[in-house]
Amino acid sequence: MKKIILLFSALVVICGTWIGCKRDTDYIKVSVSPYISNFDLRKLFKGSDLQLNDDNLGGANFIKGIVVSNQASGNLPAGLLLVQNSRIAGNGIDSLRGIAFNVGTEAAKYVPGDSVHVRVTGSTLKRVNGNLQIDGVVAAGIEKKASGRGIIVRAVNTGMLTSRPGFYESTLITISKGKMNPEPAQGDIYTGNKTIGDGFGTAIVHTETTATYSKQESIPFADYTGIAFSTATGIQLWPRTTDDIFALPEIKPSALIITGYLTDPTSTDANYEYIQFKATRDIDFAATPFSIVVCNNAGILAAPATGWALGGIRTYKFNINSGSVKKGQFCYVGGNKVIWGAGSTDIRSAVWIASKQYATLDGDGFGTATTNLLANSGNVAGVAVFDGLNVTGTSVPLDVIMYGGNGAVYSAGPPEVGYRITNTDKYSTIQNKKVVAFYGGGTNTNKFGFPNTSNFTMLGGVYNATTGIWSTGRTAINIVLTSTSPLSTIEQAVGFTTITN
Repeated sequence: MKKIILLFSALVVICGTWIGCKRDTDYIKVSVSPYISNFDLRKLFKGSDLQLNDDNLGGANFIKGIVVSNQASGNLPAGLLLVQNSRIAGNGIDSLRGIAFNVGTEAAKYVPGDSVHVRVTGSTLKRVNGNLQIDGVVAAGIEKKASGRGIIVRAVNTGMLTSRPGFYESTLITISKGKMNPEPAQGDIYTGNKTIGDGFGTAIVHTETTATYSKQESIPFADYTGIAFSTATGIQLWPRTTDDIFALPEIKPSALIITGYLTDPTSTDANYEYIQFKATRDIDFAATPFSIVVCNNAGILAAPATGWALGGIRTYKFNINSGSVKKGQFCYVGGNKVIWGAGSTDIRSAVWIASKQYATLDGDGFGTATTNLLANSGNVAGVAVFDGLNVTGTSVPLDVIMYGGNGAVYSAGPPEVGYRITNTDKYSTIQNKKVVAFYGGGTNTNKFGFPNTSNFTMLGGVYNATTGIWSTGRTAINIVLTSTSPLSTIEQAVGFTTITN
């Protein structure tokens, strides 16, 4: 016992001596960053004015970031300088945030792309007319470090913007395929609040009477870029200049829209898979023919050189050149006319615009006979509707959906190759004022997941037959089928795509 006590005492003495002799240079020095990100700064606001100091800023004094505002355009509250920045937040968190500084006439000295450092110690964080801003920054506290820096512009849909206003407030964003509602009449100008829809909801585009473009005639369909600005009535998009409103060609409405599909029938896939469509107008297919093309990319490691027209085991075509369908009716393309594979309910009473034994017969014009027309696992697959019977590598579909996994179906090239898309609820062919013509290019990566085994995939949305705009984008819902399911199971379920106008 005495030995233990003596050993312990010796250890204490040795440790004490070592600590007492430790030099200043033996310690690790930690420096507090002089900068706080907007991501962290915005968290400090709890609903009431907050004076910023060393304590609540954690020792920071400055915000550094890129200017996105343009006071010269006249479409911004006077005196506001808007700066966005980001920081490494981990786990893939999008930390890009913006903040407004009320600096009076100094705001006009800075233009988009300027890199600035702003001293915020002693200023006040507050909400003014709905928008979070910092008040009390002096002119000497703003230092311009560079100009012409790149600005991150996030692609945001209206649903995202309205559901997370604080996330996008005071940052530069783009809403693609914005359709004014009501559609502007000849002579209507931008001044005031205009409602746009993009298939995910609606948003307000605001133009002050002082804006340089306020008297220009409104464009009915465009990509809208601008600053997400909170007001007393909600989040709005404020374009900075006329260049922030990029006119798009009007969408060509599709007479057939894709509303569902069966990829995994019971027993065998051969000749029992099918695709469901809805007619948006009365169609006599002998007078107005269409083509339906499906792509199956199982085990493929290369983008299709001629896209939907590639043929072989990749794409399979149906000619729709006989029969008719009425507006609002469902119609079908596939193999045997049964609901869920061999021995299941006969649904030949439905409108079948093409029925083909695809397991033994080649496609109409291209496509090799296949026992698996519609993929039910693996790489991404898709369906497209084309006007007429001639489909080539440059043909643009009227409607298109993709579903499933991933796979190498797009190459940026040159030359750029893949499956062409069109402007739908899921895809945009113009992004950031550039043509994006293929699935996989830009943000055109939306796809539905594979359905549960032996389920019919019902696509539900709201489609305007006159404008070709989806006021509500399609979502996928699985419908459980059995051998005795009636046709009404896949035609009368709640949530199916509806047509307006």
